[in-house]
Amino acid sequence: MAQERKAQERARAEKAAMWKSILPTLIGVIVIAIAAVAVLTQGRQKKTAVPETEISAAASSSAEAEKASGSSADSSGQTESADGNGSYTVFNASSLKGCYDISSDELTYVQIKVKDYGTITAALDETIAPESVKNFVALAKDGFYDGLTFHRIIDGFMIQGGDPNGNGTGGSDKTIKGEFDDNGIENPITHVRGAISMARSQLPDSASSQFFIVQSDSTFLDGQYAGFGYVTDGMDVVDKISKDAKPTDNNGSIAKENQPVIESVTVIS
Repeated sequence: MAQERKAQERARAEKAAMWKSILPTLIGVIVIAIAAVAVLTQGRQKKTAVPETEISAAASSSAEAEKASGSSADSSGQTESADGNGSYTVFNASSLKGCYDISSDELTYVQIKVKDYGTITAALDETIAPESVKNFVALAKDGFYDGLTFHRIIDGFMIQGGDPNGNGTGGSDKTIKGEFDDNGIENPITHVRGAISMARSQLPDSASSQFFIVQSDSTFLDGQYAGFGYVTDGMDVVDKISKDAKPTDNNGSIAKENQPVIESVTVIS
């Protein structure tokens, strides 16, 4: 009996010694595994939720690349067209990097006059985004945009306006269908420099009156926002507005007294 008890004690001692020797290694493996899971989780979060500061930085990098390549929304190769309201540049898809091919006969031209800055001319494509174009044109003809402002500006990214509240919370008396791929509507208008697109909340069909003009290539927006045209003249105006902007936060919010005023939006053809 005594020998059996000694054998059991010896076995317990050997097992305790074994655990004592492998315990540090086991703890190390667990720590490494936890760290790896944390890194992978953080990586997935970065891919699915890009903060405003990273969006701005990415857009700024695109802007520098654009300047180096000489590509812009008002590149040469576009032609002048006369109208009772003056001349404007006819859209030429070949002058825009990554742009789809369309006929100028299918476009509606509008001019956005910004106080103290000048005029931005844009060509809107109703064949691609009919709801967006009809809504924008109707609001313009009603004088809805006259006196409103660009309330959100991020240099190297975009300028956003058309909110009667002037803070990103307002709109007209109706919302429209979001005409973009992720909402089940094919839209080949890509968010390169000069694209004009509808702003919205997280709800896909929440676009109303707010719109934005892309200053630097931001194709990460493709499929998520309804592009409905391109600027043909006046990207120098967009650049000046962006350069002068003094945002109060990383979201590009502009103090009411510093918001550039939209004097009018005129449909010219």
